[in-house]
Order: sequence, then C-alpha cells, then structure tokens
Amino acid sequence: MKRKFKEWVSIQVAKQPRKMILIVILLFNVAFLLLSAVVISSFSLSGTEKMGFLEAAFCTITMILDAGCIQFVVADIGQASVTVALVCICIILVGMVTFTGAVIGYITNYISGFVENANTGAGKLSVSKHVVILNWNTRASEIINDLLYCGQKQTVVVLVSNRKAEIEKEIEERLADTIAKENSALKSKCAECSFLKGIVKYHHEKLKREVTVIVREGDVFSSKQLHDISLEHAKTIIILGNDINNTICKFEHREKLEESRQGNSLTVKTLMLVADITSDASSDDDQKIIVEITDDWTSDLVNKIIHYKQVKEKCNIVPVRVNRVLGQILSQFSLMPELNLAYKELFSNKGATFFALEQPEEEDTAFISRYLETHTHAIPLTFLNAKSDEKTHAYYAAGKEKDITRTDIVKPSDYQVKLNENYWIEKKNVIILGHNSKCRDIMEGFSAFCCEWNQMASDQSQSEILNVIVVDDQKNLEKMEFYREYPFVAKCIPASIYDRELICTTIRDFVSSNTEDTSVLILSDDSALNEDIDANALANLIYVQDIKNEMKHTDPGFDMESIDVIVEIIDPKHHDIVNSYNVNNVVISNRYISKMITQIGAKQPLYDFYSDILTYDTDLSHGYQSKEIYAKKVNRFFAEIPEDTTAAELIRAVYHASTDMTVLPEDRNPAIVLGYVKPGGKMVLFEGDQTAARVHLEENDKIIVYSKH
Repeated sequence: MKRKFKEWVSIQVAKQPRKMILIVILLFNVAFLLLSAVVISSFSLSGTEKMGFLEAAFCTITMILDAGCIQFVVADIGQASVTVALVCICIILVGMVTFTGAVIGYITNYISGFVENANTGAGKLSVSKHVVILNWNTRASEIINDLLYCGQKQTVVVLVSNRKAEIEKEIEERLADTIAKENSALKSKCAECSFLKGIVKYHHEKLKREVTVIVREGDVFSSKQLHDISLEHAKTIIILGNDINNTICKFEHREKLEESRQGNSLTVKTLMLVADITSDASSDDDQKIIVEITDDWTSDLVNKIIHYKQVKEKCNIVPVRVNRVLGQILSQFSLMPELNLAYKELFSNKGATFFALEQPEEEDTAFISRYLETHTHAIPLTFLNAKSDEKTHAYYAAGKEKDITRTDIVKPSDYQVKLNENYWIEKKNVIILGHNSKCRDIMEGFSAFCCEWNQMASDQSQSEILNVIVVDDQKNLEKMEFYREYPFVAKCIPASIYDRELICTTIRDFVSSNTEDTSVLILSDDSALNEDIDANALANLIYVQDIKNEMKHTDPGFDMESIDVIVEIIDPKHHDIVNSYNVNNVVISNRYISKMITQIGAKQPLYDFYSDILTYDTDLSHGYQSKEIYAKKVNRFFAEIPEDTTAAELIRAVYHASTDMTVLPEDRNPAIVLGYVKPGGKMVLFEGDQTAARVHLEENDKIIVYSKH
C-alpha cells in the first residue's frame, strides 16, 4: 500500500505539479490551524476559559491575518507568560509563511501562468461564427485586411507554428495603415461638403476597426488545439500554404522551394484533420473550408479528400488554385490593363462587387430583360449551376446586397446606341520582363484567349491575335524551354537584370515595330528571399520608365498611353514606390487571391463565377460559352459615340442593342455594361442609383462589359 501511494504521488507530481503543490499547501494549513486551535483552547487563558474549539480556530486565523488581533486570545500580552507569548508568536509567524505567504505565492504564480498561457495560445476559446486561418504566408494579412470592409464585426483566429509576435505586428500595421488611408481620403472628400454635413458624413462613413484578431502559437495538426479554437463552430476555415520566403539560409530556402514545387503534404495533412472535425455531426452546418493549392499533386489529393469527406450543407471544401488564378489574372491584365482597376473593386468588399442569390434557373435573356424593367440599383449578369453547393444562383453586380432586391420605377426611354456589328478584338502586343512561379499559368491564359478568338476566325493564326516577347535570364528561359510550345511567343531574349542596354534596346525595337498599343508586364519573383522580394521588378520598372521618357523627349507627339505598364509586386509596402513612377496598373498579386478568398468565405457560390470569368473558352464543342469581362475601346465597340446619358439608360440601351432579335441567336453577344475607364486611369463602376449617375463617353475611353467575347 505504501509503495502504491508513493508511486501515485510520484506520477501526480510529474504530471500535475501545480495541483499537488496546492493540495500540500491546503493540507498543511488545515492541519496547522487545527493544531493551533487545540493549543489555544487548551491554555484556558483569562477571558478565554469558555472559548470553544471553533471559536479558537477563528481567533487563530484572525491572529495570523492581523497580529493585532492577538488580544482576542490574550487580553494583555504584557501580563502573559513567556510560554504563551512564544506560542502565539510562533503561530503568527508560521501562519504568515504557510497560510498567507504560500497561498498568495501560489495564486500569484497561477495568475502569471494564466497570462503566459493566454499569450502563447493555450486554453479553450469560446467563440462561434468566426474565421479561422491555419498557417501564415504573404497573403494572410490581406485576407484579414479585406474583412474591414464587410460592414459588420468579425472575429479572426490565426493558428501558426511560430513567429506569433511578428505576425501580430504585421496585422496591426496592415490594419492601421488601411484605416488611416481610407479615413484620410474620406476627410478630403468631406471637406468639399458644408462643415456640418462634412462632419456627419465622416462620422457615418469612416472606416472602423471592427475586426478582432487572435493569434495563437501551436500545432495546426493537433486535434485538441483545433478544438481549443472552436474549429467546429467556425463559419470559414482558411488553410494557407506555408511561406518559403522568410528563411535566412539560402540553402534551406532552395530546399523548401523544391519541395513546394513537388507538392504540399502539410496542406493535405491539415485538410484531412480539419475535414474530419467539420464533417462530424457535432459541428456547425454550412462550414466553408478554403484550401490554397499551388501544384497538381496537392490538387489531386485534395479532390480525393473532397470526395470522401465533404458532406453537403455541413462541410464544404473549396480548393483555390493560387497560381492558376493569378496566372489568368495577369494574362488578362496584360491584354486589357484596365481590368486591373476594375477587379480591384469588383473582387473586394469595397464599392461595386459581385453577389449571388439562390434562385430558380431561367434563360439569361428573359431574366436580365425582366430584371432591368424594375431595378436600377443593381446589374443582373447571369445564372450558373454552382458546383460548390450544386444549386442554381443568379449573379449580380451591386454596391450593397440589399440593392439587389430593391425594386424601382423605371421610366420608359427612347435612348438608343448603335454597336459595331463587325467588332473584333485588336491585336495584342505584350513584353514580359522577368519571371515568377506563375509563368506557365500566364501562358495558358494567353493560349486560352487566342483559342477563344481563333474559333470565331479560323483563318487567323495565334500570332495574328497575340504577339509576345519574353526577356528573362538564361536559367529561367531554359526551365520554360524558351516558351517553344506557345506559337504567340515571337522570341525570347536572355538577359540578366544587369543587362540594361540589352533590355532597353529590345523594348524600344518592339514598340517601334508595332503600330498597336503595347503592354509591358513586369513580373516579381515570388520565390526570392524576403530581402530580395520585388527588387528585380523595381529595377525593370526604372528601365521601362526611362524608355518612355526618352521616346517622349525624342518625339513630343509620342503617346505615353500607348505603352501600358503592369507591375506585379509581392510586398504591399512597395506600392507607394511604384506609384511614384506614375504607373496606374500596380498589381499586388497576393492581394487578389486574398480578396477572392475573403469573398468566397462569405459567398461560396462566387467561386464558380470567378472561375467562369477568368477562363476563356478553349473548346465550344460542349455547347456552353463562358462569359468574361472585357475592356473595349469606345470608338471600336460603338458604331457611333453614344450621347451623354445616365448609367441606367446606357446599360439598357447596350443590352437591347446586343440582343437584337433580328440577329441569329448564335451570332448574338449579349453585353452588360459595368462601367468605364478614362485615359489616365480614372475608373467608374456603376453602383447605387443608376438614374443619378451621368455618363459622358469619349472615343479614347474604354467601356467595361460582361459578355461572351
């Protein structure tokens, strides 16, 4: 028995030392107080002859807590015997150490431990309907940042394996910077109003910090720690790929880079655990799991997990192919740079954006025509059967979701426009400087664009639709096999970032030899170390800007707008640097993925819509033509420049002209106007009351339309 007791004590001390210390402190103090009470009651001192045991115990405790209370035991300590005085003093001293000191010490230590556990992320969080982010990379802070525009309070819990303090600082700086910039811009806008109206407007519209972020450091593969952050009650779980840029050792960085290109087993492992928790009957319904994917191997395994673990209306897994999406976006921006301005707003929670409402499906033309007759605060787009939830949704563009269901009185109008029946896409010329991990996806986007327009004019070759040259270092050109599989790539120029003269000469010659406008796409190497991020892209930007200035100096009539510069950067901190070079099209590529993830987390069916508008048709044999967003020149899209009008009249006039019933159905190209862009980068997307928005189009403007081609 004695041996078993010693074993039990030894195990408990090893497993729960705090608990055992507390038990010892309590037992000792109870024994000590009982013994002291017995001693005091046995003295039968003057005035305490009739003091019972319980009263003696109370007097003992008060004497320990306050030495002045000794008078309750000894009426006159000066007249008491030495023995009585010593006993009382010993009781006070021992009691102060073991009772007061030990208990206070234990409580202090417990509070310190509690604070430490809270800081490191231990303990259970009682939250629900929150957003959970597992792992961290350069896109994570942008996801949190975009939640500022949701218009309601949000709670975000981040679980990472390390760098907690660094991540908290990054989040704080990002949110503070956004709030300061937005409110500063609003102040300038309010200054144009009267004093009182400006104050009211600023107070009503200012951006508030309504996002609460809790960062925890722990193990994302721990079921307990996932339950501790209430994963089973989260509305959205976002699984990010780990960052490979934050390492200092170049050899370690190279090793991580090679591993990430082959596949991401950590993402698969995390998803397996998350899917197991969220698919359980005890978890909340309609939870969304968004998974970042950058390679085919991971994609295959994620699709298998979806097949086995996804439960309808319970655990909804949405895989986001990061490189593919960014490749499609960058290819579209190279072809139509104005889309960068449009997507910045449309893909976010700020301004005009996309919405999906579950509705019974009907034919697009009938649905849009009927809707335009009774609504002027939202723009109907299309119907899609969303694969993510296997339901039919109608899609709209609007400033606020409530605008979609708002009915209005639409006055009849005789306003008409005349479209160019022979409209054809202009030949596109693109120079690509540098490389990133999305090069092949960018080329696939170009290839899909050529295929879509080639199917409508089989006599044209891809090189007649698109003309691309690539300037990059020898090693990366070899890795891409000098882009031989892409017929629209005219040539590749091996050049390092230090070959300034070769790069500049190549750009000058290309621009001079083509009469059409040219886009220069400057790529940032997303596999570089943190210290080198965006360095080459910024150097290439200086080269291009120098060329434009030289050409303007040589020929004062040179149109600076004929060279569109699209600069991709990874770190948002470099945005202001690029803007100082008068570049309208700065693409923070990670920000687009972050905005999309935020949108999908709130409105899952948008995933299918985004996939549709970012993908050009490569094969029309399946009978369905996807629709995309185009930026088309006003003097080419219209047979005559439209007269000044309202947004409401323009939207309806263009749609009715593009759905002319005298044209064969297969030849119709229903076009829905979303807005327009002026030279210099001023963009207007229609939101709110369309009847109040005046539109004045000029021949050099570009109109933003949603159409088949």
